[in-house]
Amino acid sequence: MKDFEKEVKKGLSNKSKTLPTKYFYDAKGSELFQEIMDLEEYYLPACEREILKDSSNQLAANISSLCNEIEIIGLGAGDGTKTVELLKAFMPLFQDIDYYPLDISASILEENKENLQASIPGLSVKPVAGNYFKTLPKLPQSETKRLILFMGANIGNYSPEKAIEFVRFLKENSRTNDLLLIAFDLKKDPEKILAAYNDKEGVTAKFNMNLLARINNELNGKFDLNQFKHFPTYDPISGVCKSHLVSLEAQTVSIGDNTYSFKAFEAIQTEVSIKYDLSEIEKLATDTGIKLIKHFPDSKNYYTLALYQV
Repeated sequence: MKDFEKEVKKGLSNKSKTLPTKYFYDAKGSELFQEIMDLEEYYLPACEREILKDSSNQLAANISSLCNEIEIIGLGAGDGTKTVELLKAFMPLFQDIDYYPLDISASILEENKENLQASIPGLSVKPVAGNYFKTLPKLPQSETKRLILFMGANIGNYSPEKAIEFVRFLKENSRTNDLLLIAFDLKKDPEKILAAYNDKEGVTAKFNMNLLARINNELNGKFDLNQFKHFPTYDPISGVCKSHLVSLEAQTVSIGDNTYSFKAFEAIQTEVSIKYDLSEIEKLATDTGIKLIKHFPDSKNYYTLALYQV
């Protein structure tokens, strides 16, 4: 609670107001996000599923030519459904596989382990709960080659500078010739991208507005949700997609003992999602001193899994 309160106060005190995306995910927010994942407009999960269905065997074969034992580490692993196809493809090709799902939620990791062990008998699943910036460096060291998975196009939630820092962090927690598999949402028709964050049913708007409701519920906030509107933008040059909550009138909002003034039509930035082209994915490798081995794109070239070697 203290971190939530501290970060909300800091974000709303900025000249350009912000709220941290990571606080979207209370119980209601998580439920709404699951609805978003099933929306027709939100193409990302379907693209990733297609790639994993069509390319997991090729990916596993490519990696098995380099080693016969592997540790696979899933960052933000969730309930395991994203990685079942991939892990199934690896099982017959390796003598030994240890899978380390890392996630902030201990309960979701229990579900992950149950799901994977039911789907893939014989797979060694070793869940680690906590912030993966803290848990990844503490994983046991061995001589076995590592494959670190960062799925869901979550790299897009980082600014270009922060993405470089993040990949360097992965590199620091890898050995020479270890592998990274990172999902990227690619630049495409701007209308297609914008629709993914502005669905007709308004689920994404509810998802964003729920953050204000959470502040009201947990931090004694007094936001009038009817006086804010969800508004996403996309810049096709930079590839930056942003979500905002716009104040519909000049108003003052209290949160606990603090008050925050809003001008009419002043915006709170709630989310950033950056889209890449192939040259930018290559540049990320150059900037961090790793090697891009291969792309595994979907059939529409909306999305790609990039395999890197450290």
